[in-house]
This record gives sequence, structure tokens and C-alpha cells, in this order.
Amino acid sequence: MHFRKLLLGMATAALALPTLASTAQADLIIPSLIYRTGPYAAGGIPWGNGFNDYFAMLNARDGGINGVRVDVRECETAYNTQQGVECYEANKEGALVMTPRSTGITYQLIPRASVDEIPIFTLGYGRTSATDGTTFPWVFNPPVTYWDGASVMINYIAEQVGGFENLAGKKIALVFHNSAYGKEPIRTLESLAETYGFELVQLPVDHPGQEQRATWLQIRRDQPDWVLMYGWGVMNQVAIQEAASIRYPMDHFIGVWWSGSENDVLPAGAGADGYLSATFSAAGTDFPVFAEIMTHVYDAGNGAGERERVGEVIYNRGLLEAVIISEAIRTAMELTGKTDDLTGADMRMGFEHLNITAERLAELGLEGFADPIAVACANHTGSGRAAIQQWDADTGTWSMVTDFIDPDHELIARLIAEDAEAYRTENSITATACN
Repeated sequence: MHFRKLLLGMATAALALPTLASTAQADLIIPSLIYRTGPYAAGGIPWGNGFNDYFAMLNARDGGINGVRVDVRECETAYNTQQGVECYEANKEGALVMTPRSTGITYQLIPRASVDEIPIFTLGYGRTSATDGTTFPWVFNPPVTYWDGASVMINYIAEQVGGFENLAGKKIALVFHNSAYGKEPIRTLESLAETYGFELVQLPVDHPGQEQRATWLQIRRDQPDWVLMYGWGVMNQVAIQEAASIRYPMDHFIGVWWSGSENDVLPAGAGADGYLSATFSAAGTDFPVFAEIMTHVYDAGNGAGERERVGEVIYNRGLLEAVIISEAIRTAMELTGKTDDLTGADMRMGFEHLNITAERLAELGLEGFADPIAVACANHTGSGRAAIQQWDADTGTWSMVTDFIDPDHELIARLIAEDAEAYRTENSITATACN
């Protein structure tokens, strides 16, 4: 796909009314906090489209979930924290779950959701220590956290250099969005640097990330062995173009999963070839569920975006988000015996008993699309595993080049326990018990 066509598609999607938001009153209310405008719309648009299309497919094919229709209600945040809080307040009545889609918004909603008893679902973003369900009983962050991602990337690097012992003396730079999101992995990387003896160079990039010349001149001067990136939106595009301009080896440049989409690499053309990113879902449409989406949604003229953009990385993230929510709803229905009168408390139970096995993924038409996801009361994340994918500029495709990799579970658990304890002390709360 040409970059010009990509931009035109973004503009078209931004102007289109969300298909599901205009449906008649339904029984399962799911607010969708999204950003189809602003500097991060390039990620927000496909994310929202994948989310909407999956629920549209369920409504058209099955009459919803167990025959109960889903009402997705979009609210535009423009990735602005205050607007996100306003969207939450305007849409919390009857909501089963909230999807902030921003770490900054998530931090503001955590105390509100605990009072309102509405689960917050943060797909691979948000506050990592929310993994501790005894401290954050209303926040869920499967299938992986930012701290997991940092550890997985270091594990991948260790494998490339012949073992963890060979990390000693290496220089690893972190280019990060200078926000709550971008700062999330620092603590983990500092701990890993202390353990394995590599040097960590921290390079913050201010919002929205268009000015990075000084950052990449420093990288050219310091010549780090590897560069990691926690970016979003235009920051990713600029970083990859700058890296290409100084001829930094792309196979030594690894972004987190929000820094590894078509939007990020296409502007750099051939210069992006070989760029790497972590991922927790596959790219492309080579899964049976996409035929169902085409038949029941796009062929009926109800697609949320452009047909040819279905299967892009961030679109597939939105689809996985919808899959996890729908499976949590099914679980809540099974546990409670309820259908159209589910509450936020029921939904919390559904999340805490969520178990999407490999067999269930296959039943959903998503065999091999993601790692199995199992959540529990004390562990709101799951396995924390991620894979590494690589961009092929010649074919214009992302491909996984590793299996799903385990993070350093012992380290991550220790850091989560420390942060959760600090949160409880700061907010004068006690941990809840898990039965």
C-alpha cells in the first residue's frame, strides 16, 4: 500500500461515523474511548476499526454474544487525558468495561473505576503494577505489560549476542515518549542493566515527537549496540526515518508493540527494511475470522474503515481487544447465569476467570493469532509473553521471527509487588483477598 493511499484512508475513516455507535439501543454497553483526531489518530483509527468490526460481525452473525447484542459507544478523546476523563464520566452509566487506550487516561481512571465498580481493560498498556489484582481489583491488562515487553526485548538481544553474559559492556539506548507511557519501562531496564552489566542510555522525546534530530545525532555519536523505542504516533515515523538517515542498522532497532505498525515504517520506504518490534498479535488476514468479518460486515457495507486496511497491525490489536472483552462477557454469563442484565461486578468476575486457550482461539478462527490468555484474581495480566516481528519493505509485510518469549518473571513480579505496595501506602488502601 502506498503511503499516500494510507493517509487518504485515515482521513476517510476519521470522517466516517462509527457503524456500531449509531445502532439501536442494545443490551451490552461497551464505551470505546478512541482518538480519530489529533497527532495520534494514525494509530487510533485502525484500533477503533478493528474493535468495531469484530463486534459488528458478532451482532450480524450471532445476534451479539449468546444472542445479546453489543452496543459500542465511541467517545473521542484526541488522546487528551482530560477529554478521556470526560468521556468516562459521560459514558459510565450501564457500562460493562472501559477501554482508555492511553496510559495517561488510565492513571486518572483507576480510582474512579474502583468507586464506580467498572472494570478498566488496558490491552498491553497502562499501569503495569495493575497486574496485582489484590491492589487493583478493577483493572485488567492482559496479555502483556510494558515491563514484560522491556524484559522480552532484552532476552531477545541476549539471544542474538550469544547469551546474557555477553550483555556486559553493551550500550543499549532507550528512545521514549516523554510521558507516563514512555517512562513505564525505565525501572525494568535499569534493573536489568544492573543485573547484566549493560549501559542504559535514556533519550526522552517530547510530545508529539516530530523533533528528534538531536536525539539521533547523539545516537550516531554514541553508537549504541542496540536501540529500543517506546513511541506512539508520528514519533515512531520520525524515529525510523532518522535512524535510516544515519544508517543505523534496523535489525538492531526494536520498538515496543505500539511502535511496530505499517504507519510507522511506510514513510521511511526501503530504509525501514529489517526494523523490529515486539508484538502480542499476528499481522495479516490469514485467519478464518477475517472471512467472517468480510462476509457479515464489509460485504454488507457496514465496515468501520477501508476493506484493504483490514489485517494491519493496529487493526488486529483492536480486534484482539474485542475478542478478549467478548470472551470475558461469555465467561461472566456462564458464571452468573445472566445475559442482558450483567453488571460491572459480573464483568470483573468474567475477567478474573478468563481462559482463552489455544483450542478456543482456533474455535474463534484465530489459531496462532496470539498467545493463550489466562487471567486470575491475583494475576490480571497472564503470561506476559511477547514475540518479535520484523518488517520486510520489499513485500510490505510484518512477520514474526520468534516464538512467544517469556519475560524475567521473577524480576517483574518483584517490581510489581514493590510498586503495588507503594500504591497501597500512598492511597491508604488494603489489599483485597482472592478466594
